[in-house]
Formats: sequence, C-alpha cells, structure tokens
Amino acid sequence: MELSVYKIDGSESGKKVVLNEEIFGIEPNNHAIYLDVKQYLANQRQGTAKTKDRSEVAYSTKKLIRQKGSGGARHGSRKANIYVGGGRVFGPEPRCYRTKLNKKLKQLARFSALSYKAKDNAITMVEPFAMDAPKTKEFIQILKNIKAGDRKILVVLPENSNNVYLSSRNLPEVSVITVDEINTYAIMNANSMVLVDGVQDILASRIKR
Repeated sequence: MELSVYKIDGSESGKKVVLNEEIFGIEPNNHAIYLDVKQYLANQRQGTAKTKDRSEVAYSTKKLIRQKGSGGARHGSRKANIYVGGGRVFGPEPRCYRTKLNKKLKQLARFSALSYKAKDNAITMVEPFAMDAPKTKEFIQILKNIKAGDRKILVVLPENSNNVYLSSRNLPEVSVITVDEINTYAIMNANSMVLVDGVQDILASRIKR
C-alpha cells in the first residue's frame, strides 16, 4: 500500500511511502485482536473492589431471639446477610486481573488492527514536525489541514514530543502516543490514524520472526 506524505499545511510533500505488507497488509485475525484488547482492559483494572462479610460488619454479636420456640427462623446476630446492613455473601475481594499473552500473539493482534485501518483507508502520513510551544489551536489546525478526521484520532510519533503531547491533552477526541506505546486497543478504538513519517520503519524493524 502506497501513501502520500503530507506537510502540516495540508499540501503533499512529494514523498510516497510504501507500507510494509507484513504489518499493514495481512489477513486480520479477529480472535487475536479480541485476546489482546481483553488483556489490555483487564490490566487497567485496579482490582480493589471489596465488601464486608459477616465477620467484618460492625454489629453486636448478641443472639436476637432464642433458638427454639419463637415460631420463626433461627438467628444468631444482626450480622447475617439477610438483614439490612448485614455482611455480604460471596462479595468481591481484592484480586489481580492481570493476564499474560505470547509476544507473537500480541504482534499478530497489533498488525491485524493496523491492517484493518489500512483497508479502511484510515491512515494519514505526515512528515515529521515539531512545535515550539504547547498550542492546542495550532495542533487542531494541523489536523484539519491534513484532513485527519474529527472523531477519535490517534497520532503516533516516532519519539516523545512534550509540546505535541501537551497541545493535544485537552482534546478528548485525540490521543497522542509514541511508537513504543502503540497497542491494539488504541488502534481499534480510533476512527483514524495519523502516522508521522518514520513510524512505519520502526515498526518494520521490530517484527518478531
């Protein structure tokens, strides 16, 4: 797949980039994408949900009624789960939701997601640029110039640029990451991608055989 590289003013630079077919042209594996996205979301969970069982709630342990002869059910204390404010049965406990995936499976998922974006013509190439200071208005204008779209834009940089990141921080529909941070969830969650020229070469150099 061949793409034109745009300047930040929206004009074509005259350079053409051929995307690696092993990255942007494979047959997408939906199950690999599912597993990788599932792992990513699970790893974001803190796992701190906790409820109190009957041994932890603050109530008296005094027996409410006598064991026999009342005509009703037996009750030991107000801590029982059938009472309002009593302990919860089988409630959540702190736990770790983190899982592991094979590196080649994660690579397959990432390349499958990129191939989907390439098939949908949702990738825009832009030449490397820098910003002298954080300017959100200037960054918005760059995205408009290159016609990156107006919803869920993922901008991938070859290396960290603090000013570019700060310029996009207040834009809820724009995410800026480096090629080291690129992941299947971020790709699939975006409607369009903006790749700064050079990212494709870094991705190609990291293919695991």
